[in-house]
Amino acid sequence: MCDFKYKSVLLIDDNYIDNIINTMLIEAAHFADKITIINVPLDAIEYLSLCAQTNSLPDIIFLDIRMPGIDGFQFLKRLEPIKHYFPASLKIYMLTSSFDPRDLQEIKENKLITDFIGKPLTSEALEEI
Repeated sequence: MCDFKYKSVLLIDDNYIDNIINTMLIEAAHFADKITIINVPLDAIEYLSLCAQTNSLPDIIFLDIRMPGIDGFQFLKRLEPIKHYFPASLKIYMLTSSFDPRDLQEIKENKLITDFIGKPLTSEALEEI
């Protein structure tokens, strides 16, 4: 049996190819036992609300910034009503190919965000986590 660094990871990204690549990297690195992929941010809010009620939140969330409907920052604002359920150990990493200074500033200012990772996710980034 293989030891995993984390029990559960949630990928929130609308890009199918990115999700396949990220899943393969996470699996190859034995980073998490369970990988959940949600490509619609509003569905992810509903999923996390249910997880919060059942005390089964993921350990790590990888969140894309640029998505249709609501972006990663709007997603985080919609988590406000349930953030008190989040354990201090929950880590949220913004995945982005944007190096827009406004995005980087907003990432720095948001207390829910652990850090940002430039796309694509790499095995080196997983090792640093």
